[in-house]
Amino acid sequence: MLRSPERGAVTLSLAILFPTVLFIVLMVVQASLWWYASEAAVAAAREGVEAGRVRGATPADGDARVQEFLGRFDTLARLASVSHDGSDDTTVRIVVEVRTQSVLPFIDGRTITRSARAPRERFTAPGVTP
Repeated sequence: MLRSPERGAVTLSLAILFPTVLFIVLMVVQASLWWYASEAAVAAAREGVEAGRVRGATPADGDARVQEFLGRFDTLARLASVSHDGSDDTTVRIVVEVRTQSVLPFIDGRTITRSARAPRERFTAPGVTP
């Protein structure tokens, strides 16, 4: 009985193709995790600004809201830092940095920075323009 010279060609092709396909799928998952962490950072910054812009609020109020919000995400978006760079008497600005989760062994988690800004709440007398 003669053996075909193509015997095992499909197995060899799959052995070469499978790691490539798996790598592409994992890259899509990793990109999705980066996007998700980015959106979580934006939402946390907005939440912090909303808590910090209320009349009588302190920067610690905004920080606490950011920490509480990102605490829901566990390792998908870990809080790296919160700052108030750019805040003044009339504006609240919060900058949030988060570390992302990594599914690929050779890609470390990225740090993503997002910010939000809003005017501070203040009361004025009726008919008086600021």
